[in-house]
Amino acid sequence: MTLVETKNLSFRYATKEQEYFFPDIQLSKGENLLISGNSGSGKTTLLHLLSGVLAPLNGTILINNTATETLKPHEMDKFRGEKIGIIFQENYFIESLSVKNNLIYVSKLCGLKPDKVYIDKLLNELDIVQLSGKKPKQLSRGELQRFSIARALVNKPVVLLADEPTSSLDDENCMLFIKLMKQTGELHQLSIILATHDSRLKTEFKNHITL
Repeated sequence: MTLVETKNLSFRYATKEQEYFFPDIQLSKGENLLISGNSGSGKTTLLHLLSGVLAPLNGTILINNTATETLKPHEMDKFRGEKIGIIFQENYFIESLSVKNNLIYVSKLCGLKPDKVYIDKLLNELDIVQLSGKKPKQLSRGELQRFSIARALVNKPVVLLADEPTSSLDDENCMLFIKLMKQTGELHQLSIILATHDSRLKTEFKNHITL
């Protein structure tokens, strides 16, 4: 079953003359993809197209049998909230809420009823259940990375998009994070699309495109 498919995808920012042309993507359920390239090559732009934050100039995007480029903004917001998990380059946690309440809030923000049993399961899988009551500022960098995976998975998505998640990590924490993310992806039967210029990750993914 094809989970993510793009064809003839292109994009141009209104303030720039440069037009980006992207290679076609075809991923089956459970397959992962590494997108690499230098700064300015369009890696983050491609992730924004896949997540529906940006609309393509041309081409089609099919995720879980839905042509996302045809969705209206409110429909795309709902689809993203339910089907797409995102690990951002920067952590955008709510500092006034605990780890667990951050996850509950994400579900409510997407109009979903929080599954507290599933949230506890996620925290256990990522070995941060003991941090449930702590605020984000009380967590170490490694714990924040685990927390970011939990937040991306809280609404049970079918695909996980990650934008430069290892750029600030040393070698040991980089490999630990990638291993944990891939293991968690396999456990939840979802596909991971990761964009990075981090050369340490090239051997960690079977499928790889360079922009």
